[in-house]
Amino acid sequence: MKPGRWWGARSLHARLSLLVTGAVGAAVVLVAAGAWIAVREIQRHQVALELSSDAASIAANPAQWLATESSRTRGPGERPPFDRGWGPGRREREIGPCWQILDSSGAAAGGSRTTLPVTDTAREIATGSRRQSVQEKIALGPDDYVMLTLPLAGGGAVQVGMDENAGERVLTAFGALLALGCAAGIAGAALLGRAVARAGLAPVDRLTSAVEDVAVTQDLDHPIDVHGSDEIARLGRSVNAMLAAIEASRRAQRTLVEDAGHELRTPLTSIRTNVELLLELERRPELAHRLPPEERAELLADLDAQVRELATLTTELVELAREEATRGAVEPVDLADVVSAAVARVRIRVPGLTYDTVLEPVTVPGRPGELERMVVNVLDNAAKWSPPGGTVKIRLSAEEPDWTVLTVTDGGPGIAEEDLPYVFDRFYRATAARSMPGSGLGLAIVAQTATQHGGTATAARATDTGTVITIRLPV
Repeated sequence: MKPGRWWGARSLHARLSLLVTGAVGAAVVLVAAGAWIAVREIQRHQVALELSSDAASIAANPAQWLATESSRTRGPGERPPFDRGWGPGRREREIGPCWQILDSSGAAAGGSRTTLPVTDTAREIATGSRRQSVQEKIALGPDDYVMLTLPLAGGGAVQVGMDENAGERVLTAFGALLALGCAAGIAGAALLGRAVARAGLAPVDRLTSAVEDVAVTQDLDHPIDVHGSDEIARLGRSVNAMLAAIEASRRAQRTLVEDAGHELRTPLTSIRTNVELLLELERRPELAHRLPPEERAELLADLDAQVRELATLTTELVELAREEATRGAVEPVDLADVVSAAVARVRIRVPGLTYDTVLEPVTVPGRPGELERMVVNVLDNAAKWSPPGGTVKIRLSAEEPDWTVLTVTDGGPGIAEEDLPYVFDRFYRATAARSMPGSGLGLAIVAQTATQHGGTATAARATDTGTVITIRLPV
């Protein structure tokens, strides 16, 4: 399995635990490695200081050191202070640094029991070819030594050596302790990671349980309890806002269905009554004389009008219920062309009016079909309320840098003040409009289309007579 897929398959608790464990474990390992390196450097520095100090002490009075070492004797059977051998002869070796003095020819003049090798570098320092002290690593049997060679005043040199194995053993023991500490630290980090994940994700678990409960019960009226102001609280408030929006959408959908059913019931009842009457006359021809030809023609015309009204209502309901995902793409639209096309359509349907148009070319982002339907609905409303031979005024202009304004003014009686706040509501029909054809959805579609295009639609009484509908759209 790929690492990314494996990581994605882990739960949030497991990922957080692993992250905490990895972070703490890496910190522990880095600190342990730093401590080991620091101790190693301190030990090396201490060895160098000790070698320099011993070499300087011997170089200050080499004759006295030679005399002291020559006078040291051991009784019968006495072992040296420290004895470890290698090879057939088992050479003696004393605790602490071993030293040796070289004469000006580079030969060993005396020193400690352990004899140090005279390297080429040491011989050069003793003979005066090199005047700087040199530190070297040498091998004495199975052991590794650090040897410092220091020149003597007047010729010769002092060699001081120290066994590195003791220091290496200390470093090895210290490293083992650090490894144990790292293992314990990583194990503790794993436990800490689980505790941190459990405590840190507890609010997320509560929020998840609450959301799952809402998904099962479908109860959107009870918001999730939110406390505090941290990120989890913000998420909880966002979930509550989403639930409120879903509930509002569901309530609006329910209202639309109920209102649509109520509005559809009237034309369907009328159509059913008229159709049943015609069917009855077809089944019983002897009753045909009760419906004169002129009344029959009026009945058929009424059926045609009701079917047209029903088709219009269905189209408007579909337009109102259309989801954003099913709508066309937004494109630059010349609004003057859209208004001109809408005026041409309404002029054909209502030819007895004068349409006074003043249009400025202006481009807006939008969907041409929806914008044209919006303008047609406004013009249909104006034509319905205008008296025969009246005038409908259409004005399109860019009155502001970022907005365009379309106004449509009719010559009718105007909207009553108490009806103005509701003219854009679905299925709302003023008292004066209930005797006229219409579904009460035309201006609702106008308001919805304007809002979906980032604009607004408002209605007001004209200064002289009639009603003015104003639509503002962003350029």
